Amino acid sequence: MTGSDSPPASRRLPSGVHEAVRPGCALLRLETTESREGVLDGAWWPQSRDIGAELPALLSALTEYLGPVTRVGLDAAAWEGLPTRIVVDDRVVHVDSFPVGDDTVLITRGDQDVFSLLVVPPHATPQAAHAAMAQAVRAGNITQGEQILIDTGSGQAP
Repeated sequence: MTGSDSPPASRRLPSGVHEAVRPGCALLRLETTESREGVLDGAWWPQSRDIGAELPALLSALTEYLGPVTRVGLDAAAWEGLPTRIVVDDRVVHVDSFPVGDDTVLITRGDQDVFSLLVVPPHATPQAAHAAMAQAVRAGNITQGEQILIDTGSGQAP
C-alpha cells in the first residue's frame, strides 16, 4: 500500500494495548451516540482508593476524547476523601455520591450523556485486571460490573 492509499488514522486502541494494562490506566470503548450497546463503556484500574489522587488523571484523559466532563458519580463508601467538586484542567467537575457500588464510576458529559466505567480494585492482579477490563470493553457486553469482577477474580484480595 502506498502512502496515498493508507487508511485514515484510527482512534481505536491497537490490539497490543491490553499488554500494557497496569494500575493507573483506563481502557475505554467510548461511543457518544444513543445507540450504545452494553452495560459498560470502559474500565479503570486506579492505583489506590484515594479519589483525590486518582480522579484528576482519569478526567484529564477522558476530557481529551469526550470534551469537558461535568459530573462524576461514585460510591462514597468505596473511596477515601470524596470531595464534592474537583478542578481538572481549570474546570470544576462536580462529584456526586451514589450507592452505585464500588465497581462503577459514572462520568457525565454535558447534561445527559453518561458513561459507565468498571472500576477494577487497586489490589487486583495484572492477569485478573486484564481479563476484567477486556470483558468490560467488549462490544455488546451485558454483564454487570460486580459479576465481571467475580468472574475474573479481580475483586478478591491477593
